[in-house]
Amino acid sequence: MDYSVIDRYIDRLIDETTPDAPIWNIENIRKGKEPAWNYIDGCMMTSLYTIYKLTSNKKYLNFIDNFVDYYVFDDGTIRGYDLSTYNVDNINEGRVLFDLYKETGKLKYKRAINLLYSQLQSQPRTETGNFWHKKIYPNQVWLDGLYMAQVFYTRYETTFNRGRNYGDIVKQFRNVWHNMYDADKKLYYHGWDTSKEAFWADPETGLSKSFWLRSVGWYTVGLVDAISYFDLSRPNLKTELITIFRKTIEGLEQYIDPEKHMFWQVVDQMGREGNYVETSGSAMIAYAMMKGARLGFVDKRFAAVGEKVFNGICREYLTETDGELNLGGICLMAGLGPENNPTRDGTYEYYISEPIVENDAKGTGPFVMAYTEIKMLKR
Repeated sequence: MDYSVIDRYIDRLIDETTPDAPIWNIENIRKGKEPAWNYIDGCMMTSLYTIYKLTSNKKYLNFIDNFVDYYVFDDGTIRGYDLSTYNVDNINEGRVLFDLYKETGKLKYKRAINLLYSQLQSQPRTETGNFWHKKIYPNQVWLDGLYMAQVFYTRYETTFNRGRNYGDIVKQFRNVWHNMYDADKKLYYHGWDTSKEAFWADPETGLSKSFWLRSVGWYTVGLVDAISYFDLSRPNLKTELITIFRKTIEGLEQYIDPEKHMFWQVVDQMGREGNYVETSGSAMIAYAMMKGARLGFVDKRFAAVGEKVFNGICREYLTETDGELNLGGICLMAGLGPENNPTRDGTYEYYISEPIVENDAKGTGPFVMAYTEIKMLKR
């Protein structure tokens, strides 16, 4: 396959973006929101930094620095960020601050890192010790949140805190493994309400009803990225995470569509009316498979499995019209509740009802991340 078109696609995303109006933030554009710090932009910044490290092309670093500089003020406060919402999504974009601080030496990036870390220090927790997903979702753990918070948390612990809280990080992953994983299906449920009070939660288990692809994707990426930032000071904890990751990836393999080589929006409902193969979650799992194989966390054969999934996305959804490249098949958004939004009930019917869009960073970011693994494979 000719992957050079993807470089052109990335250039298009950069060329048509300004910090206050990124082309890839479809959700904010549709809602007419003011520019604010968010996890969607964070996906793109992380993936573009990896491209920079692979190519040494300063245009990527300059773009990232210019973009993030717009959001971070000299005192370390962040445009549109409100700590009091205790939203773990807002931690995600902080990952790139570690890289920018190292590359540029700007103290404001270090100050912003400390601000985001202070949120984790006071983040409300479930009775099991897991971070609440948001203040408006009390006692709820979503798979998404393990990616949003734990990778940043791990980087902070490794970089500035000598891994003192590694045990807390592993405990939060362990709780998800023990409570949200279906051993028969070999899949994770999207949400878990430890109080069992949310309208979408099973009254006995507190679990949501379905296996939503992108939530599983977030979780697999959260695992592989967090593991990669662990140092060697606590080998038993790192080994425990690797075991969870390996079992997660091995369980997912059975759900790859044999013809399209992608995963379905509701993972275990392959071919059901209304269901579709979805880009963002497929790209996340492809990335996790390839990175996990490269780093020795899973069997090396998963490099080829992940590449096959990536190629499936390209064949199915990467299109070109009049010289303009677009990436389709991306679920715009999905969630659980809150109470005043009962349509978000975690059912099959709900997940297939959300809009499908092109070029949103929840798809393009993981797609570029997976592409970086392809580039390393081809080396």
